Amino acid sequence: MIVLGCNGFSRVSEFFSERLGATGINKHYLLGHDAAAALLVDGRLVAAVEEERLNREKKTTDFPTNAIDWCLKEAGITFDDVDLFAFPWNWSTRVRDEILDGIGTSPLTEEAKAALSGNIADLFDQIVSPEAILADFETRTGHRPDPAKVRFVPHHLAHATTGYYLAGMKDSAFLVSDGRAERFSTLTGEIRDGRITVFEDTVTGAEYSIGTLFSAITRFLGFVPNNDEYKVMGLAGYTTPPSPNPFVERLLTLHDDGRYTFAKPLQTDNLHSHDALFEEYFGPFEDTLEYKARVAAAAQQMLNVATAHQVSHLEKRTDLDRLLFEGGVALNCLNNTPMFEGSRFEDMQVSFGASDTGITIGAAAHAWLNHADTAPADVLAAAAEPVGPYLGPAYDDAAIEEALEGFTGRVRVSRLDDDEVVEHVAKLLTEKVVIGWFEGRVEHGPRALGHRSILANPGFGDIKDIINTRVKHREPFRPFAPLVLEEQAPEIFDMGRKTSSPYMTFVFPVRDEYKDRIPGAVHVDGTSRIQTLTDEGTPRLTALLRKFIELTDTPCLINTSFNVAGEPIVCTPTDALNCFLGTEIDYLVLGNHLVAKTDRVNA
Repeated sequence: MIVLGCNGFSRVSEFFSERLGATGINKHYLLGHDAAAALLVDGRLVAAVEEERLNREKKTTDFPTNAIDWCLKEAGITFDDVDLFAFPWNWSTRVRDEILDGIGTSPLTEEAKAALSGNIADLFDQIVSPEAILADFETRTGHRPDPAKVRFVPHHLAHATTGYYLAGMKDSAFLVSDGRAERFSTLTGEIRDGRITVFEDTVTGAEYSIGTLFSAITRFLGFVPNNDEYKVMGLAGYTTPPSPNPFVERLLTLHDDGRYTFAKPLQTDNLHSHDALFEEYFGPFEDTLEYKARVAAAAQQMLNVATAHQVSHLEKRTDLDRLLFEGGVALNCLNNTPMFEGSRFEDMQVSFGASDTGITIGAAAHAWLNHADTAPADVLAAAAEPVGPYLGPAYDDAAIEEALEGFTGRVRVSRLDDDEVVEHVAKLLTEKVVIGWFEGRVEHGPRALGHRSILANPGFGDIKDIINTRVKHREPFRPFAPLVLEEQAPEIFDMGRKTSSPYMTFVFPVRDEYKDRIPGAVHVDGTSRIQTLTDEGTPRLTALLRKFIELTDTPCLINTSFNVAGEPIVCTPTDALNCFLGTEIDYLVLGNHLVAKTDRVNA
């Protein structure tokens, strides 16, 4: 059975611009961002890629034409071969009517109610209804799916299934939390034998979305909502939360059933709705590190308290010992470690597709798992296959060399074999250099996980400033993640009950004896968001790290995404070469090609 999952809408970005005045990336925060496509063949994930990697528009909401085309070509099939088309949204007429009823009983003025109701009705008719989605699909691809082959999967169930599928399809409890789905922002439940049970009394409406509130705080601090929340996380490390914390003491209310509410509900179409409240709590906005860090630390503590409350209730509702945390809020890695450590769950997984980048995978897996022709033996066979994040396009030597020809005179190239790449690059990394690392298939999700990465030696105290200012062109307070061998990680980091963190979804304190050895990878609060490596998962990158450790006795390498601020992670060799030449990256590894700029004396 072949299942195609896809997410993205042709006109949603323009719709929000026209109706809500949202511009630039701000217009992506409500619906359809992280457009992507994924393809399952007999339960095996054979291809998945985000549209932004191909159309080069960060967090694009556009219909994923390029991503779909690539997935089909990768599998050598056409639309006629697809058995199921899965979409990670289910905007039924019932959902529309419930939203309109909620607007009708809201405290908004009659004028505001009428305007918002009209916008929702038009959004449904023009963009998100099942008929509109299928019409959009036909317009952009020339293919009209047979309605009998179409599955509309509720957004949060797609999230839950993403985590379940990528973690090996073992029975698990789950928490999903993000900005909003069709109507809700968060829910909990269980997955047993591929079937989902939602604990309906824990569902939280969009007006009490901790994800949207965190986005509103992100915007209040001068950053881009639904894009720069990690900057708020970085700032939170610069101070301790205020005591008492007005976000926790005055805004957040915890309920006995595991839910939470806010003293003032959110206006989900208006990220300015709580600005006055923020200034009441913290004083008029100041564009200073001290002010922003104080608000960020307070916001981080509020998010931690809210999600810990949900997990505390969930662990009483289920006898399962495995927890899946999915949705955009799960990318808040500062929250994940204390949430797990404070729970009774024996294991907690946050997938590389936890945000909306992964819901096409979840929608496809949900459609497959719930199809009458999917036998238990099929599920067992698929579960035996490890699912890693390296799912996108790869480029062979011929493609790399063709790209290099377009940069003749601007670069010098050395052709190396596999062992030489590891030896040569490890030696280069003993110095204060920055290296672009490009190999294999593009990783899926928002983190660079070693196939489209920028690498550096964390033993230099000023390496963070060099990368932030000369390469990434981003704020100096931003930390970097270290690569570490999985077997050595507990020695270097206080990992608690975790033994691995392959997707940069957990943060751990650096042990005191190592802080001075890897200063470039230690945040101001003494922590690091780590990526653990194994020989099986990333063989060449792991070999490079082992050789680097042998040469330097420094146990980590810095890994940050191969891009500059505001651009998607590079995908093609040409993308990598353009980024390399447009920044102060010292060397570029393209497969087995070591590339230097012509103005460097030695390569």
